Amino acid sequence: MKYWIIHVPLLPVSGMAVFPFILLKHKNYQTDEVLINHERIHLRQQIEMLILPFYMAYLINYLINLLRYKNHYKSYVNIVFEREAFSMDKNLAYLRNRKFWSWIQFFRTHRGL
Repeated sequence: MKYWIIHVPLLPVSGMAVFPFILLKHKNYQTDEVLINHERIHLRQQIEMLILPFYMAYLINYLINLLRYKNHYKSYVNIVFEREAFSMDKNLAYLRNRKFWSWIQFFRTHRGL
């Protein structure tokens, strides 16, 4: 999968995937293999959901979580797409063997943070 890394100093987070780009707050994050893998997982999720539906599902999942947890951070880490990315970002070989729509299995998990 081809992607481009863009340095965005004003980015409010360390990294963000916006197909086909990975946006990074600091240039030195380009060498952070776990962060890049996390964002590449999001790129794969975006592709398999045909991009725009991914963003809609991501937002809806976040808003439902916000009603449930009443806390931004808990709502964010429990977005189903983030559950997959956080669970697998240290496994640098994950995307080679990842099955289509693997994020669905993460509806059953919960990050108790």
